[in-house]
Amino acid sequence: MERVNKLLFHPEYQKHLSVIREAEKEREYCGHDLEHFMDVARLSWIYCLENKLFFERDIVYAMALMHDIGRSLEYTNGISHDKASVQLCGEILGECGYSEEEIEMIQTAINNHRQSVQESNEREKMNLLGDILYYADHKSRKCFGCMAESTCYWPKEKKNLSIIR
Repeated sequence: MERVNKLLFHPEYQKHLSVIREAEKEREYCGHDLEHFMDVARLSWIYCLENKLFFERDIVYAMALMHDIGRSLEYTNGISHDKASVQLCGEILGECGYSEEEIEMIQTAINNHRQSVQESNEREKMNLLGDILYYADHKSRKCFGCMAESTCYWPKEKKNLSIIR
């Protein structure tokens, strides 16, 4: 997990985390902080283990740590966060030791993480990592204990109103 630690402490990554933290300091809904990123990483990894999917752990963790980092550019420049996160992957992951092929795999997952395989039958098997990210990103939300759940814009059927459903 040496590459994941390089990513976590990369100055550019830390800069974007700081921008998100500042932009969301008054946010009452789910945040996009390191706690969320780590929840998504752990849920993604558990999903892989439970379903015998053989992705490298540092690929899964990098994907989760990077999936919403583009929120910083969304807040400052109006760029869609998934597109911005893909862009930042290209700038940061290579410096952390990820190969071009690994970066492309992570970028593809992030680019498609807002749409489940059930919502698009056109998605390729290659995008399994994106489906894992979609699952973990949604399961990481603790709607069942959220003080702002009643005013959240998420439809009720998407909210996690119990630990396991």
